[in-house]
Amino acid sequence: MKRTLIFGSVIVTMAASTAVMATAKQGGEGPRGVRGMLINFTDLDLNGDGLITLDEVREQRDARFAAADADGDGLLSADELTAQSAERAAERVAKMIARFDENDDGMLSVTELPKPRGGQDRAERIFERLDADGDGAITEAEFAELPNMRRGNCWRKDRD
Repeated sequence: MKRTLIFGSVIVTMAASTAVMATAKQGGEGPRGVRGMLINFTDLDLNGDGLITLDEVREQRDARFAAADADGDGLLSADELTAQSAERAAERVAKMIARFDENDDGMLSVTELPKPRGGQDRAERIFERLDADGDGAITEAEFAELPNMRRGNCWRKDRD
């Protein structure tokens, strides 16, 4: 139980921190293209004074925790965390479909998926990065390096 509480607290704190960072970033280019804010300034400025304080961030965190705590026991179970994640995933999926569904059929075809930036898709960038010797094939040794590669711009060969 204690482990679940600690894990849940970490998740909720990370979510609140992410919200603050997303607010500060206000969109921009991300690894999957332009993305909107995860939470807006008004949501964090609880008292409407035009400023976000640490107390407001903590209050937002506590509210998110309470919303996820379906049984009100002050603890987040695996089921509660899973339900919260599923709800957020469903919201993201709905936004993605609304954004890219060109023929308004409520589904995405492969041609409606986001187009790669710079003419090179993510799979191609990853493949080229893993193919250390440039021979057009990935050996088991090259594949074993995958966990050692950093996230973000690591897939660009010019970022070594």
